[in-house]
Amino acid sequence: MKRDKDLLRELMFEFESSVEWQFRVSKFSGEGVEREARQYHIQLLCDAGYLVAFKDGIAEAGVFRMTSLGHDFLDAVRDDSIWNKTKEGAASIGGATLGIVKDIAVAYLKQAAGERLGLNLP
Repeated sequence: MKRDKDLLRELMFEFESSVEWQFRVSKFSGEGVEREARQYHIQLLCDAGYLVAFKDGIAEAGVFRMTSLGHDFLDAVRDDSIWNKTKEGAASIGGATLGIVKDIAVAYLKQAAGERLGLNLP
């Protein structure tokens, strides 16, 4: 199965919108192939350190929380314009790891912040 960066971003938005700090995957799963893809991508988010399987201090299948790194990733890719530029940038170099995708998004975010605030951000 190929990694779908849009699905990763979509899932992070769904998790962020949860009213609870712990959430069950069953709330975020579809049916059939969609369910499999969503569960696979949730595991990829765990691999990247954006989510942690967690409940009452012990790992439990299907219960997760978003990490600080996950919130940082989501903040970097939140703006649709920055997200589209990030995907175009990654595609122009022939693809990119999730870490590089985040780095590209952060660079575009810094550029936008610098322009809007009249600052020269490193």
